[in-house]
Amino acid sequence: MINMSMIRVSPKTLRQRIQVIDVPGLKSGDIKVHVEDYDVLVISGERKMKGDKEGAKYLRIETMVGKYMHKFVLLENANINVVSAVCQGGVLSVTVETLPPSQPKKLNTIEV
Repeated sequence: MINMSMIRVSPKTLRQRIQVIDVPGLKSGDIKVHVEDYDVLVISGERKMKGDKEGAKYLRIETMVGKYMHKFVLLENANINVVSAVCQGGVLSVTVETLPPSQPKKLNTIEV
């Protein structure tokens, strides 16, 4: 299971940072990050049980195993061509660059 800790946007750096936590024991190869439909960031993967011994009976297993998927709707001005992800120390951080805000439309006066 993945728990989401925060989604924040830094106006100074024009980056949208999505930080996902609680991925202990997972490596970069266990996690897939991609963008679908031009505005949805998808984080998915699978956590497999390690050290399963044949014939062993378990009373309790504390580690969540199985497939997981989380989707985040990106900002309207997200630059989906500039996405980076880092998995370090059980923490997955995804950064999506944002495009500069578009200039507001000016009302033109038309002379008659």
